[in-house]
Order: sequence, then structure tokens, then C-alpha cells
Amino acid sequence: MFSVLPLLSGLLLAAASLTPSLIPRDWLMQGALAGISMAAGYLVTLFVLALWRALQIPVLPRRWANLAHAILAIPVLAILVRCVALSDDWQNSIRLRMNMPVLEAASTTKMILLAAAVFVAFFVLGHGMLALFNLLRRRLARYIPAASANVVGLLLAALIVVTITRDGVVNWALRVADRSYAAAQHLTDPSAAAPEEAWRSGGPGSVIDWDLMGKPGRDFVSGGPRAAAIADFSGRQAKEPLRIYVGLAQDTLPERRAQIALEEMIRVGAFDRKVLVVASPTGTGWMDPASYDALEYMHDGDVATVAVQYSYLQSPLALIFETDSGLDQATATMRAVYDHWRQLPATARPRLYLHGISLGAWSSMYSFNPFQMMNEPVSGAFWAGPPFPSELWRQANSARQPDSLFILPEVDEGEVIRYASQFAPADRLSRPWGRLRILFLQHASDPIVFYSPASLWRAPEWMREPAAPDVSPRLSFTPIVTQLQLAVDMLVSTSTPPGFGHIYDAEEYIDGWAAISVPSGWTDNDTARLKARCGKDGLIGCRNG
Repeated sequence: MFSVLPLLSGLLLAAASLTPSLIPRDWLMQGALAGISMAAGYLVTLFVLALWRALQIPVLPRRWANLAHAILAIPVLAILVRCVALSDDWQNSIRLRMNMPVLEAASTTKMILLAAAVFVAFFVLGHGMLALFNLLRRRLARYIPAASANVVGLLLAALIVVTITRDGVVNWALRVADRSYAAAQHLTDPSAAAPEEAWRSGGPGSVIDWDLMGKPGRDFVSGGPRAAAIADFSGRQAKEPLRIYVGLAQDTLPERRAQIALEEMIRVGAFDRKVLVVASPTGTGWMDPASYDALEYMHDGDVATVAVQYSYLQSPLALIFETDSGLDQATATMRAVYDHWRQLPATARPRLYLHGISLGAWSSMYSFNPFQMMNEPVSGAFWAGPPFPSELWRQANSARQPDSLFILPEVDEGEVIRYASQFAPADRLSRPWGRLRILFLQHASDPIVFYSPASLWRAPEWMREPAAPDVSPRLSFTPIVTQLQLAVDMLVSTSTPPGFGHIYDAEEYIDGWAAISVPSGWTDNDTARLKARCGKDGLIGCRNG
């Protein structure tokens, strides 16, 4: 039933998949990964053998082939047994660094059973593809030579499978997900009534419809610290922070949504504040409260933040399928805000910052136009967890000092661009900042940042460096497998505790905002006090203490 050589290749890749990567995996994810890796090894080897035969290249006689298989099976099975025995230790080597509980001993058995089930499912699917190939090559052989029929049949079968998967299954799943998330966005909590204050988006006189804002927007607008809590923290008079949010359902055009946001900003006096932030949400429209709460505390509430939603999808899906939507919306919003901002007298303008987290960081970076802003630059940008395709992030990486790390580069003298992590704050450099301050906050264990498409065949550059404190020193590279591991890591990148993977916590935002926005009279003691206050609520931010 099974071909021996493909099966041995599959077992070898399954063994390699047990090695650690960036994010710790439980038995469920590890079992799925091992099964997929085994199927990938099996199907790739089967494909190569089919192509070999299609080209009518000579093969070993059956007796010699069986002997070769028996010899190969010994080291493959030995490697598999060793990897299974060490798999829990490898996963725990990451868990301990992230302060996570270690795996249970029984998880290994469940993982093996799941891996076998996943492999069988893919094996059946693979045989269906093989049957399609055989059908096509036999039909083609009636009209063209057998060798050509084999090659053309193989290519046609692959094309049919890719087309059905991409244009059929994937698009169908995307439509279902989009409708589901859209429906969820419009489920308004009866207790979440529209605000009564005129200065809040969705309140009396607002040009933004509260019911069209979506749950992430309503949560953002109605949340955050109030002036009394901020004044209690600082001992100074404080203002009510302004939060402007336009939902995706507000209008079909990104330019129109951006214009509505600008009208609302003018209505509530956002341009009269000391600090103005143009923020880009994540794929679902979520805004991490830990970041915005911290900034509002730092500047006595004299802050206005504007954001416009562009998708209903979770960030990994939006990253793949709705990239242009995010980029177009961020560009339209930034252009509308910046054009109005630069028309104001230079002495009366607020300090203008760009901000985004995850997919929001990518779209925010895309909206940053240095040629447009060269004469009248913004004050800075703070981008957390920048996704790996982000062009500006990649350009900054390529300009790093040769002796600096890929995971924590140093660009020029650090006057304009700096990188920070949970172990390395932005102000660790003794050199002073310049007029424009750009900060990238990233964890070495964040696969959204450090995924590499080239890991299919070569080790990523960061993997050739000494392991960071939150990365297992036992991490290693294996072709195909490392690609699959990093893909799984992206799916579970938010399963870590705060401060690891793709979860950025309040303390990191506080250090970042303190470095780039330079709050008046702010001290290290203020930073420590704010971290203590934010620590009470964890991921939900600083709020009202």
C-alpha cells in the first residue's frame, strides 16, 4: 500500500518537525505538524519518483531497491525514536524561557496518534491526485508520445489541484470567514449604548455611526483612562483623551472613510491636542489598549488617536487575502490627516505620530511617505510586531551595521531608526535621538516578524545568530520542515504569555512611547509607577487603575 522510500522520507521529516521552533507547541499542534511534515516528505518523494519514471530514467532492480530500503530504514527509525524521546524536552526548552507550564508526559502518545491520522488523511488525498495524473496521462498518450504525455499529465494534474484549491476551497473559506467576522462585528451588546458625551465618536453630533463602528471600534472608543484617573496618577490637571474610530461598515470607499475620520477629528478638536496619533488597527480592527492607555497617561490625556478599520478578518487571513485593503486605507487616512495637519500654523500643530501593531504596523509603514514629509516631517513612528513583508522594515534591516544582530539591528548612529525588544529598550544606546524618531518593537520569538519564505530551502539569517533569551538554543534548520514549523508558529503566535511571541505587553509600550514621544517632565520613576499601574490589568491596558 505504501511506497517504502517515500514513507522513509516522510518519517525523517516527521522526526525533524519535533525539534523546537519559535513558539512552543502542544500535542495537538505538534501532532498536526508532524503528520503534515510526514505527508509532505512522502508526497514530495513520490512526486520526484513519478517524474523520474515519467522521464524514463533507469531505476534499480526490485531486489537491489529492497536492500537499499532496508539499509536506509535503520538510521531513519533510529532518528525517529530519538526525536520522539526528546520532543517534550525540546518543547519545554521554549516553555521554560516563556514562563509556561511544561508538557504532560501523556501528550507524546496523543501526538503520535494524531500525526498518524493526519498523515493517512493526506495520503488518501495524495492518491486521489495520483489517480488524476494517471487518468490524464493515459488520455494524452493516445495523441502524443508516452514520455511527453507523462510530463504534460503531471503538470496538468498539478495545475488542476492548485486552481481548485486556490479559486475554489480557499475562496469559499475566505467568503465564509469574512461573513462570519462581519456578522460578529455587528452583534451589538445591548448594554453597550452609544456614548452620551459629544466629544466621543458615535455620540451626539458625531458624523460616525455607533452601530456601524463594529465591536473593536466601540471597545476602543468607550475604553481608556478617564481624566480623573490620569490626574490621580500624575498629580496634574488632565484632559479627557480623544479616540476617533471609523468602522469598515461606515462606507464602502477607503477615501470616504478617511474623510469621515477627518471631519470627526475637526469636530472634536483633535488637532488642538498636544499629541496626535494616526493608528492602523489589526486585521479585525482591534486596537491594543495597553499601548494607547499608556500614551494617554504619559501626556496627561492631551492625546487624540484616530483609526479607520479596513477588514473583518483575523490578521493572518487579512495578511494573505486583504493586503491591499489595509494599505489603501492606511494611505488614505494618513494623507487626509497629514494634508490638514501641515496647513495649520507650525506653532499650533500637535506632534504627529504613526502607530500600528502587527498588520497595523505594516499598513502604517506603507502610509509613511518620506518624500511627501521631507520638508515637514512627522515627529515619529512606533511600530510593534512588524510583519515580515513590511517593505520599510526590510529596507531598514538591510541598512543595519554589519556587526549588529539581525533580530536587533543598529542603523547608522541610531538617530532616526531604532529597534527594541523586551530585553533591549530603545534608550539603551548612549547616542542621542534626532528630530524624527522611528522605533520598531519586536520579539526574537515572534514568527510574524521573522518568518522567511526562503526557509523552505535555507536557514533564515537570524537562525545563524546566537539564540536570543526567548528562543530555544536547540532550534535547528531542516529544509521544508522549518518552513512548516514557522507557518504553524504564525498560526499560534498569540498563544504565548505577554512579552513573548506576538504578544506585546504594556511595559514594552511604556518604554517605547517614553522614548519616542518624550513626555514633559517624565522620569524613570514615572515609568516605574506607570508599569506598576498597568501591571494590575495585564493585557487590557492601564485603564482607570
